[in-house]
Amino acid sequence: MGAHSKQFLRRKRRNRHSLKQKSAGRSRLTVFRSGRHIYAQVIDDVSGKTVCAASTVEKDVRDQVKKCGTKEAASAVGKLVASRAVAAGVKAVVFDRGGYVYHGRVKALADAAREAGLSL
Repeated sequence: MGAHSKQFLRRKRRNRHSLKQKSAGRSRLTVFRSGRHIYAQVIDDVSGKTVCAASTVEKDVRDQVKKCGTKEAASAVGKLVASRAVAAGVKAVVFDRGGYVYHGRVKALADAAREAGLSL
């Protein structure tokens, strides 16, 4: 395991620990970012189940955007996951950025989820 991946795992673990302290039973909106795509899911940690998910791999998101690795694609995923979460009855979540910096595509996803009605 390289130095960068060790640092990433440390940031992820540190972030997840602080979220558990602050969450107060709220569901968690978690993000995974790859070079080409971005994935988001709302997880209920009490029951250990995924409430809803959205990603740029889905056809309806790919039809909206030209490229899947952009901020526009990330905001489309944020809007979609927020609308699905609100439909499932989840209105307030904690934002789990993993080990990623809150910048660029991760920030665009979070901002779009807020605009679509989720309380982060």
